[in-house]
Amino acid sequence: MDEALVLKVIAEQLRVPEESLTPETTFADLNADSLELFQIIVALEEKFDMEFDNDKAENIKTVGDVLDYIRTVIESSGE
Repeated sequence: MDEALVLKVIAEQLRVPEESLTPETTFADLNADSLELFQIIVALEEKFDMEFDNDKAENIKTVGDVLDYIRTVIESSGE
């Protein structure tokens, strides 16, 4: 998984510098509302050709949560 690509997508969607994103950065810190988080998820689904589980997506609070989730999905799919 390309962590830099994930950070780039998040940064572009929220119009923040990539350098400001760390795994500990919360979407609340970035003033992201639920619609913006949904848009990030859709963009990541398209980039990585995957789908986020809705229940698990509701538990995403940090950039690290996104990275961990994508890593888990990719690893379980054998890519």
